[in-house]
Amino acid sequence: MLRSFLIYLSQAAWAKRFTMRLGVARRMARRFVAGDELGDALHAVRKLNSEGMLATLDLLGEHTADAAAAQASTARIIETITQIAESGVHSGVSIKLTQLGLKLDVALAEENLRQIVQAASERQVFVRIDMEDTPWVDITLGLYRGLRAAGYTNLGVVIQAYLYRSEADVHALIAEGARVRVVKGAYMEPADRAFPRKADVDAAYDRLADLLLHAGQHLPPAGGPAGPWPPMLAVASQDPQRIAYAKQHAAELGVPKAQVEFQMLYGIRRDLQQSLAAEGYPVRIYVPYGREWYPYFMRRLAERPANLWFFLTNLVRR
Repeated sequence: MLRSFLIYLSQAAWAKRFTMRLGVARRMARRFVAGDELGDALHAVRKLNSEGMLATLDLLGEHTADAAAAQASTARIIETITQIAESGVHSGVSIKLTQLGLKLDVALAEENLRQIVQAASERQVFVRIDMEDTPWVDITLGLYRGLRAAGYTNLGVVIQAYLYRSEADVHALIAEGARVRVVKGAYMEPADRAFPRKADVDAAYDRLADLLLHAGQHLPPAGGPAGPWPPMLAVASQDPQRIAYAKQHAAELGVPKAQVEFQMLYGIRRDLQQSLAAEGYPVRIYVPYGREWYPYFMRRLAERPANLWFFLTNLVRR
């Protein structure tokens, strides 16, 4: 119930206006967000690279309200790609299609996405298309497949384990040689679309990891100056049990560590991030930046009650 309410608040304009005026909210958001500007994000990536970790940069923003804003976001993402290539950091980018105008016009989002992927392809930078809530899943997969059919290989998708449909989607993506990030899912979905029980989500997550581990042994590695691209399976979770399961199953199959990438969120479980990197696994940190931090911040509160308690305690002391 609490998680559902917080996810509702993440999409409520009145809650956004109120929360973004709170200094304590901005200060706490800095735990999860590298900063307002691209320079802040690149500084964070350099530090991660120095610790043996990769990154993916995310310019915060979603559900863009007009075409001009979508095109402005596209230009900023292309500038991010340019700076990744010129600075020599090891990072890709992650993008949300609603930031590129998907809610306004599919053709607009498709053209903006094509421009981003083309710019990234020229610089050998990997692009991950984030998955949003269920109204956009088929369109997102369709746009991804259209770009793959056009010859672009420097991109991957995200699959959310809590959706009933995801196992079938993964089977299809494996046949296409896709590079897949598996997440649990952070949006509010009805029980006829998504597993309502955590135990069922965890079991679904492990099944998807199994499928991708088996198939991923046959996908050749790729990359460029901005670092290696993710393998077929990217385990995106802070859950120690999901991580342990993937490690154990990969070892049983004889899958090399380089073919199992662990992806974690900036500012969360740094101890686990560093431990995995020290064990020799590729570790990629999702580094968000920008001024539109509110929805992302609220989803992080929804994931962990301890984060919410810390926020409320500091709000009362204000």
